[in-house]
Amino acid sequence: MGKVICELTISADGYSAGPNQTEERPFGDDGGDGWGDKLHGWAFETAEENRAEVDRMTEGSAFIMGRNMFGPVRGEWDREWNGWWGEDPPFHAPVFVLTHHARDPQPMAGGTTYHFVTDGIESALAQARAAAGDGDVSIHGGATTINQYLTAGLLDEMRLHIVPLTLGAGTRLFDGVPPLKLEQVTARAASTVLHVTYRVLS
Repeated sequence: MGKVICELTISADGYSAGPNQTEERPFGDDGGDGWGDKLHGWAFETAEENRAEVDRMTEGSAFIMGRNMFGPVRGEWDREWNGWWGEDPPFHAPVFVLTHHARDPQPMAGGTTYHFVTDGIESALAQARAAAGDGDVSIHGGATTINQYLTAGLLDEMRLHIVPLTLGAGTRLFDGVPPLKLEQVTARAASTVLHVTYRVLS
């Protein structure tokens, strides 16, 4: 059986998004244009320097994400929305989206199919494990979703990309999570980000 991992970019004070998130500014007030240029610029501005980490983000055999990461639609699915990533999302595997509102699976180009899970994080993980087989399940956030899996003791590994800025408010990793023991597996400093991998021991 593969591992359950998470991939998340955070500020130095632990935020994966700033306050005041909107459809036009999905990462809120991060000191940039709201499209995550301050938090996520490392993946684009210095792509070659960080190529291994960028490529690894979509190496999972199945993926889980919260509805807020999937898109800005709240409540019932009252308009068509198929994610931020266009007609050919980068996952190329099943993606299980946590939501309170049922929706039929949405196949996309390139092998990605979004499945909408209404009965909780454990059900989503069971479905993702079944889809992944012996491969890894990657939880892509946001921080609120990762915090739920950490609290439930369902994460094996954390891959964090720590950007040297502080946001002071917003959506924060580890909020409400009981104390954890982490083992540092790898750490690599690049010019605009620190890549750290932790094994979750308890």
